[in-house]
Amino acid sequence: MESTLSIVKPDGVRKNVIGNVVSRFEAAGLKIAAMKMIHMTKGEAEGFYAVHKERPFFGSLTDFMSSGPCVVMVLKGENAIKKNRELMGATDPAQAEPGTIRRDLADNKEENIAHGSDAPETAAFEISYFFNAFEIVG
Repeated sequence: MESTLSIVKPDGVRKNVIGNVVSRFEAAGLKIAAMKMIHMTKGEAEGFYAVHKERPFFGSLTDFMSSGPCVVMVLKGENAIKKNRELMGATDPAQAEPGTIRRDLADNKEENIAHGSDAPETAAFEISYFFNAFEIVG
């Protein structure tokens, strides 16, 4: 069993597609081990995305991620990281495969509905950023 972090970003919350995204994870065999709605401050978003601090999109990304509530969740399952990333699709919705979350629901590369961990080490950091051990079941 592998764990990964997934986020329904502020655009997904605004569009009211949280259930749509969650149902795709469940239909693919991923289990929700923890889930909550949060509203990150700019500083919290900067801490979460610190790995991208030197990138040109850091400011707009952290502005966006602190612009409204999002839903953070821990997904568990076999190959959860890879499966989650396949379900999300490419970062740019125009380049994502048909049937993926981003292709079906996102408007653009920056506001692309979902975030998912990209490696086991990243997942461990990201999960612990939002959840303590008592909040994760299974």
